Amino acid sequence: MGGTSPALKPPSDAVKPVRHPDAPAPGELLGAHYEQCFGCGGEQPHGLHLAARAGEGVTITAEFTVRAAHQGAPGLAHGGVLASALDETLGSLNWLLRTIAVTGRLETDFVRPVPVDTVLYLEAEVTAVAGRKIYSTATGRIGAPDGPVAVRADALFIEVKVDHFIDNGRPQEIRAAMDDPDQVRRTRAFEVNP
Repeated sequence: MGGTSPALKPPSDAVKPVRHPDAPAPGELLGAHYEQCFGCGGEQPHGLHLAARAGEGVTITAEFTVRAAHQGAPGLAHGGVLASALDETLGSLNWLLRTIAVTGRLETDFVRPVPVDTVLYLEAEVTAVAGRKIYSTATGRIGAPDGPVAVRADALFIEVKVDHFIDNGRPQEIRAAMDDPDQVRRTRAFEVNP
């Protein structure tokens, strides 16, 4: 992105990201981190139902089909929904680092309209890490994974402890997630979220 703000430029002492040895294998479908998540959750009737796959290194590919419920202008995706798809994809990168992180800043460029019933093909990668700060970038294309660019974003994620969610989330949802007998689902519920 040409107009990226200084806050999204990694400092000179930033390091190259390292994929965690326990990260999902390249090509593996990540699945929902929380079933009520607007971005990836299957229990959200108007959610994005974004499907992300681990890529090589610290990269993710994802797909999202724009539905009528996602309209802004007639027949076109709402810009905020497209920003949500980018944010969800960028946030999924943190699974490859095995880091709990939240969006600190997201800057989005809207390059061309995205019609309803279009599949948005997203690619994202972590570009640098500096302490608790994780820098990443994403591109969304229409028509095919190598189709024309429709949206792109740069982001800064901040590593947090699970207490961030416990202290700030709505108690009944926190309790329900923490009481889930499935240990994997219980852990993943707190992996990526704003």
